Amino acid sequence: MSKIGFIGLGIMGRPMAGHLLDAGHELVTVKRGTLDATLAEKGAKVAADPKAVAEASDVIITMVPDTPDVETVLFGENGIVEGLRPGTLVIDMSSIAPIATQGFAKRIHEAGGEYVDAPVSGGEGGAINAALTIMVGATEEGFERARPILEVMGKTITHIGGHGAGQTCKVANQIVVALTIEAVAEGLLFASKAGADVAKVRESLLGGLAQSKILDVHGERMIKRTFDPGFRIRLHQKDLNLALEGARSLNLSLPGTANAQQLFQACAAHGGADWDHAGILRALEALADHEIGR
Repeated sequence: MSKIGFIGLGIMGRPMAGHLLDAGHELVTVKRGTLDATLAEKGAKVAADPKAVAEASDVIITMVPDTPDVETVLFGENGIVEGLRPGTLVIDMSSIAPIATQGFAKRIHEAGGEYVDAPVSGGEGGAINAALTIMVGATEEGFERARPILEVMGKTITHIGGHGAGQTCKVANQIVVALTIEAVAEGLLFASKAGADVAKVRESLLGGLAQSKILDVHGERMIKRTFDPGFRIRLHQKDLNLALEGARSLNLSLPGTANAQQLFQACAAHGGADWDHAGILRALEALADHEIGR
């Protein structure tokens, strides 16, 4: 069993850390207020800062919101790199910029560690059920070292390529997810405006070619109007920014992605930055002057 440092006990990180404790690993985290009672009962310990976490760990996992947050945790004052022991495995499971990830990997390697980028898909439900899809960028050695730990938290674990490749895959994932959520919202809105029973429409679509996990999970959220996260719109905006910035650097047009980002921005402008991303429906409803089911 490993001594694991886990930084980032949010909606996703909390259940992920719990699975590691259930598997028999020791776990230490950074104290931010009161430690989650369930994790404390399972034996999680707290340290003063990321440096202290690194000093107590063989493996370090970060699961924080954005690229600057990862950089601060790794290289800021009392950051991980200051307490990094030779050979420590650093696994970043956040969703951040691929190019920055390559730079972080180089700096961790120069400090004597092994770096793996391993962003996830599957949302809160996937984290709770240890059923996450994990996209890995690493050396072959790094991947093999990380695999047993990742298998505790996920079901589909794929080594995409070298450093940054996992993050590139995650950006692609977020493009597909955003456009599919928008498509589901548009379909249900059309059906509702035309006078159909949207619950029965969704039930029928789930049996045909339009079937998807997003139609299943987020379609139900839309019909029941349960927009508590989940996965927050502001975080999906961050991911689509990465996609659009990357597209500019590649001289690539992503019109559907840009449109989805504008709809998310409309939600944020109406106070919805912390809605679940299924809340994109509300922007479309505002344009139509119609709420589904009404």
